[in-house]
Amino acid sequence: MRVVVVGASGNVGTSVLAALAADPDVDSILGIARRRPRLEIPKTEWTAADVSEDDLTPHFQGADAVVHLAWAIQPSRDQETVRRVNVEGSARVFDATARAGVPALVYASSVGAYSAGPKDRAVDESWPTEGVVTSFYSRHKATVERLLDEFEAGHEAVRVVRLRPGLIFKREAASEIRRYFAGPLLPSALVRDRLIPVIPDVPRLRFQAVHTDDVGHAYRLAIKGEARGAFNIAADPVLDPPRLAELLGARLVKVHPGVLRTGAALTWRLRLQPTPPGWLDMALAVPVMDTSRARTELGWTPTITSADALLELMDGIRSSGGLPTPPLDPSSGGPMRVRELKTGVGGKP
Repeated sequence: MRVVVVGASGNVGTSVLAALAADPDVDSILGIARRRPRLEIPKTEWTAADVSEDDLTPHFQGADAVVHLAWAIQPSRDQETVRRVNVEGSARVFDATARAGVPALVYASSVGAYSAGPKDRAVDESWPTEGVVTSFYSRHKATVERLLDEFEAGHEAVRVVRLRPGLIFKREAASEIRRYFAGPLLPSALVRDRLIPVIPDVPRLRFQAVHTDDVGHAYRLAIKGEARGAFNIAADPVLDPPRLAELLGARLVKVHPGVLRTGAALTWRLRLQPTPPGWLDMALAVPVMDTSRARTELGWTPTITSADALLELMDGIRSSGGLPTPPLDPSSGGPMRVRELKTGVGGKP
């Protein structure tokens, strides 16, 4: 089996490559990234291509499956650029898959594609995927879900799978996640339990997480099997303020969600951090997901709890964890994070 992984050098991509390399049924892997990494993985060759402008069809020729992971989170202040990568780039990947005659397409959707939903019960994959309008990430994920609906309707011979994970963490992705979401002004040494004094007690601040390596195995199962359709991917437990306070040894403090949003919006406008307030809107809106279908139809079971995945990420931020790929390289922000500051908080170094 030959598999092409688009967007292979980031948090999820590197774990997908590792999971595929360990599978005896996979003979060769092509990792596509905007910038060629130095990382070496068995069975894997690299090529550089940009989903927003390069011809992808030749790279897909002869593949048994294409995995589409390429997605832009930054620069958050340049909506035209991120939409060109996320929406137009996805359409180009889908078109190239059809043109190359690839029989299977596995797409990285997200919990962020879902419309607002309940936090007190879990919903299955039939919940509407219209997104959260104030979040560009959510809007783009919802738009690409519609593009994929159209693709499926017009290419019935292609087996299409979409995975919808919660937050995805591993130690080696820590530098990327810190850079994209917290920015250069966060002192990494302070990201540890017992040094985080308070957790905001917001009732709808309930979210799901999963370790990236477990997500990589979910992709492997989706590639190899006969599954079609959408699958929610998350580990237990659901993380909420009381559980986070217990996990981190912090104190709960009642905070109105409007206060949190105002703080997020103000610090983003002042370029103190790179995350626009739409991310908070999405976190408070999206439902808790039922993962039964992934467990029964894919045969997927997470091996690491959501709490342990979060603690591993925090440890990685403290120790500047990473891998030798452009997105995950701890040095990509430059010495003393100078490159991050020069490109603007919320830019893409």
